[in-house]
Amino acid sequence: MKVLIADAINEKGIENLREVAEVVVDTSITPDELANTIHEYDGIVVRSRTKLTADIIKKADNMKIIARAGVGVDNIDLDAATEKGIMVVNSPESTSITVAEHTMGLLLTLARKLSIADKSVKEGKWEKKKFMGVELRNKTLGVIGMGRIGSQVVNRCKAFEMEAMAYDPYLPEEVAKQMGVELTDLETVLKNADFITIHVPLTPETKHLISTEQFEIMKNTAFITNCARGGIIDEEALYDALVNDKIGGAALDVYEEEPPAEDSKLFELDNIVLTPHIAASTKEAQRDAAIIVADEIIDLFKGGTPRNVLNMPRIDHKTYQEVSPYLELCEKLGSFISQGVNGKIKEIEIIYSGDLAEIDNLEILSRTVIQGAVNPFLSSPVNAVNASLVAKDRGISITEGRKNNAKGYDSLIKVIAKSQDDEFSAEGTILHESRILKVNDYWVDVIPKGHMFIAKYEDVPGSIGKIGTKLGEYDINIGIMQVGRDEKGGRAIMVLTLDKEIPNEVIKELQLLDNVYEAIGIEL
Repeated sequence: MKVLIADAINEKGIENLREVAEVVVDTSITPDELANTIHEYDGIVVRSRTKLTADIIKKADNMKIIARAGVGVDNIDLDAATEKGIMVVNSPESTSITVAEHTMGLLLTLARKLSIADKSVKEGKWEKKKFMGVELRNKTLGVIGMGRIGSQVVNRCKAFEMEAMAYDPYLPEEVAKQMGVELTDLETVLKNADFITIHVPLTPETKHLISTEQFEIMKNTAFITNCARGGIIDEEALYDALVNDKIGGAALDVYEEEPPAEDSKLFELDNIVLTPHIAASTKEAQRDAAIIVADEIIDLFKGGTPRNVLNMPRIDHKTYQEVSPYLELCEKLGSFISQGVNGKIKEIEIIYSGDLAEIDNLEILSRTVIQGAVNPFLSSPVNAVNASLVAKDRGISITEGRKNNAKGYDSLIKVIAKSQDDEFSAEGTILHESRILKVNDYWVDVIPKGHMFIAKYEDVPGSIGKIGTKLGEYDINIGIMQVGRDEKGGRAIMVLTLDKEIPNEVIKELQLLDNVYEAIGIEL
């Protein structure tokens, strides 16, 4: 086997690879040189410099694995690799400890006012009374997002004798108990935590998850840190909270704009600690990333299965051509039902009808549905390969069924999400583009895209008008409206596409309208 190291990685990873393969190190290889020689290699290791475009991947006739020594894979065309039958892996766990330790450093810096004390001493001052701190011991840690990093922070805070509570919509109760964490809602975490740490992805749902309303809930002595993604904390609201002593302090490693503007108001404050997006930057993390991807390549060459696969395993070209038009629909259906169901998902049922039901291997479609269902709520990226494992870890069971009758369409895909107290379904097909034809078995016809809103209501005169009027009060324009009902005067469902995101406070007001018994905002 022959492996190309196209970007600089730690020498230990290269050393390990040399035990099983011929290794060529060329960290200055140009795109043209790579395109002309990539057919010679069975594997390639890259970081962010080397771009593996579709054109280059098409020439990788002997390539079996692409390894990214790090987390992001924006420089790799995953679709092209999947169609070519090339496995793509990365090393997400390489930075988990590093980011968790940085978070701990920020927590301690806030608690003991280390950064401003350091500055004071260097200015020739000796202001001991000014820097009275607090202990972590016997304090409550609030974790928003209990993925790899959040759980590592909890482990470290337990050593400081802290209590821990967490908000994570997809973490099973039994897993939380095993970790010694009280699982609860976001408001309870914010209200009771002395230290709050964020470890979720930036999505439409989590953008400005922490804003003015949330700062009002917190203790005026609370500290908050964000080493996840900029934009989860509303920085304008954070500034107001810090200036007006609504909270004790904050620490950021990530920002809404990076680097922050030179005139950022946050720079004026002493009760905030700021670092330049370095939480994942340690020598150990770089070393571990190299070792992890090397081990992944070694496992594959020895006939094993790598752990951190980012795309689907090899499928034949004919099957891929048949199912690939439905990949986007599957991801949209998964995301749609997971946002529409009340409570934690316990089961996802996928039913294929028509031509799709005749295809032997639909695993890529089912995994893509699961990817769409779980991805919005997790801090680490989920893909069509690891989605099933993530769902299993979260206590979600998956069932798959097939039917011959596609109700006049070539193929239909129905996805049902079931929680302890609710069930929500969507059924769709491809009509030049992805379409959702049914929601909860009511006939509708919408394109699953952008800002969407669902209202369940009693089919009586004036109900639709009240909903439209309320949206108009907040300058929210309706793009498309579809209404389905079971019978005249019975229960009905309205699916809207909107020109902008509908805020949570508007959804709450819509739920209070007469004859409306549920209102749901969905972002796709």
